[in-house]
Amino acid sequence: MGESNEARAYLILENGTVFEGKSFGAKGDVTGEIVFTTGMTGYLETLTDQSYHGQIVLQTFPLIGNYGVIPDDFENNNIGAKAYIVKYPCETPSNFRKTAVNGDYTLDGFLKDRGIIGLHGIDTRSLTKIIRENGVMNGKITANKPTDSDREDAKNYKVVSPVALVSRSAAEKTSDGKKKIALMDFGIKQGIAKALAARDCEVWVFPHDTSADEILKFNPDGIMLSNGPGDPADPDNLKIIETLKVLMKSGTPIFGICIGHQLLALANGYKTRKLKFGHRGSNQPVKDTRTGKVYITSQNHGYEVIADNSSFVNVNDKTCEGIDYGVSFTVQFHPEARGGPLDTSFLFDEFIKRMDAHAAG
Repeated sequence: MGESNEARAYLILENGTVFEGKSFGAKGDVTGEIVFTTGMTGYLETLTDQSYHGQIVLQTFPLIGNYGVIPDDFENNNIGAKAYIVKYPCETPSNFRKTAVNGDYTLDGFLKDRGIIGLHGIDTRSLTKIIRENGVMNGKITANKPTDSDREDAKNYKVVSPVALVSRSAAEKTSDGKKKIALMDFGIKQGIAKALAARDCEVWVFPHDTSADEILKFNPDGIMLSNGPGDPADPDNLKIIETLKVLMKSGTPIFGICIGHQLLALANGYKTRKLKFGHRGSNQPVKDTRTGKVYITSQNHGYEVIADNSSFVNVNDKTCEGIDYGVSFTVQFHPEARGGPLDTSFLFDEFIKRMDAHAAG
């Protein structure tokens, strides 16, 4: 990474802990909520996942960037994370699919091109343990010697109106097919739309603030609720929740993922709360409460639904991972599995079956 490999950079946590490392990617200062993800692969999907909006992403796996930059793996054209922390960024990626960014095949070059600040060379295991023991906390990355004001910047940081910032402004058709799907964009991963397209669906993606009347006039066979960032109970999401109440009453089958799961739960009277450090990575075990079968899933969320009738539960901490409403259903994890295992991709087929059943009366 040349000169940037030697440039010093610091991470200041809101509790006063300081890590000294090296800069890569873009230069500058950045503040955000620090979260860790345990995925060994899928760093491109992680970086372009809009659910990380407002967050500084820490990779627990030490070597990141070894297969370079592959645009076909992006979940969005934009980077979701505010900054990126790794132990060792690979300087010599090797993969037949890698693509050069301004003549550079590395993660460093990609982050520079997108203006995203990176930090490497710190003790990522120690930082992960701090978050696990104390909970998610804010931090600031700076190239200057840390000061008390840097810590105050970290303490005062808040993620504001994230869904509105990552959603689109106009409806867009992304595929043709036999079944018509209205996909509400709360920070969509393209893998969701691709999974529906692969099942012969005509997918139309709508902005987060689209009214229930507009969705229902579209006369969809099914409604898909995407992933997205932030606190589902944020007051800015109240309009979405009211829209979902109307859509539920319409009887049209709904399938929600991640924040889509949480928002539909709120629309049905459930409550949500923040997890200590969340579930992020492609190795999260969940159990089907009806069959007892355990699946390995890809997840990225910091909030949970409080429910005692979960269709899926997290094996590690017993949190709710899904709710079945009969015609509609939702899951907290990512069955589109980008990146991660394909264990639960059958849930898209279940969505198709419920649309068929609804159409048959």
